Amino acid sequence: MHRRQMLLNMLLASAAFALPFSVNATQIRSARLWRSENKLRLVFDLSGPVQYKTFTLSAPERIIIDVSGARLEGTNFSQLALENTPIKAIRSGHFGQGDTRIVLDLASPVQLNSFLLGPEGAQGNRLVLDLGHDVAAHAPVQLAAAPAVLAKEPLAPVVDKAHPKRDIRVVVDAGHGGKDPGAIGSKGEREKDVVLSIAQLLAKRLKREKGFDVRLVRNDDFFVPLRKRVDIARKYNADMFISVHADAAPRLTASGASVFALSENGATSATARFMAQRENDADLIGANSLLNLKDKDPMLAGVILDMSMNATIAASLQLGHSVLGSLEGVTTLHQKRVEQAGFAVLKSPDVPSILVETGFISNSRDSQRLVTARHQQAVADGLFDGMKQYFERNPPVGSFIAWRQEQKAAEQGVV
Repeated sequence: MHRRQMLLNMLLASAAFALPFSVNATQIRSARLWRSENKLRLVFDLSGPVQYKTFTLSAPERIIIDVSGARLEGTNFSQLALENTPIKAIRSGHFGQGDTRIVLDLASPVQLNSFLLGPEGAQGNRLVLDLGHDVAAHAPVQLAAAPAVLAKEPLAPVVDKAHPKRDIRVVVDAGHGGKDPGAIGSKGEREKDVVLSIAQLLAKRLKREKGFDVRLVRNDDFFVPLRKRVDIARKYNADMFISVHADAAPRLTASGASVFALSENGATSATARFMAQRENDADLIGANSLLNLKDKDPMLAGVILDMSMNATIAASLQLGHSVLGSLEGVTTLHQKRVEQAGFAVLKSPDVPSILVETGFISNSRDSQRLVTARHQQAVADGLFDGMKQYFERNPPVGSFIAWRQEQKAAEQGVV
């Protein structure tokens, strides 16, 4: 399995939209096991959606799965046929405030790819863990193959001299630019100038934080087509993509910040639909052109694309929720939920992406604040705080943040 594919799938695996904890906790109802030529698949059947994270520990080798707001309901792991698999045993117990921790004791290191599946047909919500790399040595008999995953180029690690683990790479996109000024305020304020300043401030903040790396789509006043912005995120092997805007609204009274994720099934509001139509001009893109699916059967390619987009949108929603919560302490919010619409610039099938409207430049009060250096810095800091909180909850495998969390967990003896 390519390293970039593994990193992508781990990030997507951690990405289900965060739901508030309820007294009616989600139940982990059962566990199922399949083997294929080079993969072991472990499926946990759930009574509802969950938020979770995974990490690994060595000496001895273990995989830890922390499922938030969930409890075990009559699940008997001893009934699973673990013989001739890399899993020696499965343990579980309560962890934290109403959470469940599941520990897989391993015979040898494996590559982990995990993800969430929503209800489909007779199946309910599921948490899926694929263990690869060393599995073939334990299971020489080929059974039914697991569903295909996205084929991608290997990721070259971004290595910081201060530590051996890779940095989380963020691509920051300042909207509009060059011949496209974006929205214009009543006193001539230009959206492209405001968002470039905020994007540059956010990039500076990310560069100061250990474990992060950042790339700007544009660092000056020039035009970048929408399709090119998505290509840049993939070129840099981004862990996330954030597009910064300060648009106009149909009503001059509309004010406050908003966060948007992609929707493939229509906009969540009239405003979201208007914003997407405004941003998407002639170079609307289709995600099919961004995937390496040329050698796949058309029907299979469609299934792969759909699965990848669904997982990426789920990650984007959780990321957007975290960023929106941070912005609430900085500025007023136009909507207190992450909205969705068909923004072309968010149509990367494998990079969690959000578009942030930092305010409406068409609103006189928003416009006055958006052009001040102090407010621009506060917005940049709010964006950073939300992103950092998201990655601390969902650290990409192999990253410095994931490694640091593993070290803390080992030191505290919690696994």
